[in-house]
Amino acid sequence: MKNVLSLFFLLLTFLSFSQTKVLSWNLENFGKSKSTVELNYIAKKVSTYDIIAIQEVVAGYGGAQTVAKFVQILNEKGFKWDYSISDPTTGSSYKTERYAFIWKTSKVKLKNNPWLEKKFNLEIDREPYFSTFEINKKTITLVNFHAITKNKQPETEIKFFKFLPAEYPNLNLVFLGDFNCPEKHTVFFPLKKMGYDSVLKNQKTTLKLKCKNDICLASEFDNIFYKTSSLKITNSGIIKFYEDFDSLQEARKISDHIPIWFEFQLN
Repeated sequence: MKNVLSLFFLLLTFLSFSQTKVLSWNLENFGKSKSTVELNYIAKKVSTYDIIAIQEVVAGYGGAQTVAKFVQILNEKGFKWDYSISDPTTGSSYKTERYAFIWKTSKVKLKNNPWLEKKFNLEIDREPYFSTFEINKKTITLVNFHAITKNKQPETEIKFFKFLPAEYPNLNLVFLGDFNCPEKHTVFFPLKKMGYDSVLKNQKTTLKLKCKNDICLASEFDNIFYKTSSLKITNSGIIKFYEDFDSLQEARKISDHIPIWFEFQLN
């Protein structure tokens, strides 16, 4: 019986180690406006994940410094974390930003230097940020993205995503972030025909200004698109962080988006 229990716990440990948890969050204006109290709150919410993808890091002074401060807070919570921050995005017609990846060094290993998309940087205003990670001797490339706002028609730039798998044929691409566009939109059909699927379905991810009849979420903007033949999704969801606050006005000081996440095994 003792041997059976030991084997059971060993199997549980192996299964938890073989699965990786990724969280994506548009942390509105992530920079010097975020207080230490707010950074500690965010760290508490994300510390159980293995890789964190952040959109909307401030491009000017304060953005990169806040990411570094945030990682320092995470490092005080029991795990060693590392991070990479993109250069400012190059599009001129809309607000330039940075992206960030943060990861537990005990769970994943960074492969090569992350990069901003070069070929379609003129067509995509805030060009996506790629980072390849090694997990149990297999690799995955996360493509961190923040689309232009809905009134600027994000589909006009998302349509170029269908060319990226051919542009990087040796990479296992997973697109994640704030698309400002629901996954049901026809612009995602070409990716779906290639074998990609969205992790979230019919899931709103942005905060209203005020809850109405207990409905606090507004739009289906954030999502994760993965190739079904490359990954096995074991769990996924959202974090309703706004429930920790007395009002949406208070919650929106953290962000106007909620975090989304998925847990997976590489095939």
